[in-house]
Amino acid sequence: MNKDTFEKLQLNELKEIIKTYCATSLGKDLVDKLYPSGNIDVVKRRLNENEEARSIIQSSNHIPLEGLSNVNSIIDKIEKGMVIYPDELIRMEDFCRGCKKIKSFMIDKEFYSPTLSSYASNITECENIESEIKYCIKGNKVDSQASKELKKIRRNIVLTESKIKERLNKFLTSSTNKKYIQEFIISKRDDRYVIPVKSSYKNEISGIVLDTSSKGNTVFVEPNSVSKLSLELISLKSEESVEEYKILSYLTELIFGKITQIKLNIEIIAEYDMVFAKTKYSQNINGVTPKINDIGYIKIINGKHPLLKGDVVPLDFEVGKNCRSLIITGPNAGGKTITLKTVGLLTLMVQCGFDICASEDTHMSVFENIFVDIGDNQSIENALSTFSSHIKNIAQIMDLSNKSTLILCDEIGSGTEPNEGSGLAIAILEEFYKTGCITIASTHYGEIKKFASLHPEFENAGMMFDKNTLEPIYRLTIGTSEDSNALFISKKMGIKDKVLKRAKEYINDKNYNLDIVKKSKKSSSKETDTKDTLSEISIYDVGDRVKLLDKDDFGIIYKEVDKFNNVQVLYDGEFIEVNVKRIRPNLKAEQLYPKGYDIDSLFTSYKERKLEKDIKRGSKKALKMIFKK
Repeated sequence: MNKDTFEKLQLNELKEIIKTYCATSLGKDLVDKLYPSGNIDVVKRRLNENEEARSIIQSSNHIPLEGLSNVNSIIDKIEKGMVIYPDELIRMEDFCRGCKKIKSFMIDKEFYSPTLSSYASNITECENIESEIKYCIKGNKVDSQASKELKKIRRNIVLTESKIKERLNKFLTSSTNKKYIQEFIISKRDDRYVIPVKSSYKNEISGIVLDTSSKGNTVFVEPNSVSKLSLELISLKSEESVEEYKILSYLTELIFGKITQIKLNIEIIAEYDMVFAKTKYSQNINGVTPKINDIGYIKIINGKHPLLKGDVVPLDFEVGKNCRSLIITGPNAGGKTITLKTVGLLTLMVQCGFDICASEDTHMSVFENIFVDIGDNQSIENALSTFSSHIKNIAQIMDLSNKSTLILCDEIGSGTEPNEGSGLAIAILEEFYKTGCITIASTHYGEIKKFASLHPEFENAGMMFDKNTLEPIYRLTIGTSEDSNALFISKKMGIKDKVLKRAKEYINDKNYNLDIVKKSKKSSSKETDTKDTLSEISIYDVGDRVKLLDKDDFGIIYKEVDKFNNVQVLYDGEFIEVNVKRIRPNLKAEQLYPKGYDIDSLFTSYKERKLEKDIKRGSKKALKMIFKK
């Protein structure tokens, strides 16, 4: 399967909805990575997990997954040899505690979910890591109780800071220094304690100027009386940092020692979160787990496209039992494309392990490949027309298909001359059938409908259309084809009645009135065209047998070509008018009948011929019959 299939069938949009039911980013990441499986055993396991998860949700008020954070970034740092910070250690502690809770919860649910519960036995409880982090880290920093050395250093820091503050307070309260002070407060610059002094007196005080105010009126001075203590404090702070680093390194090493087990815990937590999210989504749409096979049999009962809003008409659909290829016909905007997309997306959902919105008796098949040719893929950059892009896509599909392939084609063969397009489409559909694919295609071409009705492994289906209201019904009927209803739709869209009337005449008798066009042409062109036309139609004589292209059958010429290039033909006991472009010569009259044969007898019934003979011989009965008439 390829990304184009997922994009055209909107699988990624559906996954975004399911992600909203996840409790952690771990579950969301796993939903992003979830793709359809072509293995029926994998699909069955995924769907079985949904059923077990549903039982757990129904029997429990709460699933203990909230609060579990994604610690993959922390694990990456540890694997790179980096020491992690206190806030990251707290996240690891929370994760370890969450793993312990979900393990206990799932093991207790073994009766409801033997498969899901078995995953919990692989969760490793990291109680040592959890307790050590809890002891050493408090309030997002290394606690003083983490080691005796750190406790001693921090006690010395407190003592030293108190000595510095004591001496600075004496400096501030001294009457000698009162005139030098800008503000009677103790400030800090570069982690060193200073006194705000008026800049005009900065040389009157023994000390180091560490900073100046923005306006230059104040300088911040560290008196010489505290300089020694300040250096001692800097040394103690450095010792504190070294000791904190040792403790963080110790805790990081503890985690690294069980990094394999923790990574497995992450995978299991992500799996649980995704499975419960799928089940919550299933409950929201009243989803069901369909019956599964791998023989290409699809039977959808009351199926609905999961992304459609409002009052959606359910789909009843079947393929793969009585036929392996289904040709869908019907009007534009009648639901053919959405039918293809519904079948495709529901199939992808099942193979991802999602429940679907349908009836319980629905059957879905697992395919190794699902390919689509839906929408306009024309490319300006690659100079591909609509037709070329479709054919290029179909050629790639043909190369990659096998007997376990579902193919969805919208308006197959469109975008080119209808006769060529329909012929090519039939050949493509036939090739897909010979490969063993399950093929669903929509079309407007009558030739494809006819081919499907004749082929034993093809079936026609139609999207129903209400001709009274000129509205599509969006309901599929298997076994019958539906017309495109172009004239009904055109009327609804505002096309004038006289235009529609003329179109209907053209459709029925192919009588194209070209008088306006002829008048605009030059006389020389007229003469040439007339000669060409006469030479083309002079071969048709009364009694000739001709092939009627529209009916794919034979008739007998009754009247020769008229000024509109039409001939009258006897077909199926009726006289019909046909344009010469819609017939082809088959056999001349002299080839069909003996010399001297009364050709007029071909066009009169037995009763008419008998009546004529009776009149000639003077039958009174015949004369009475004529008199009555």
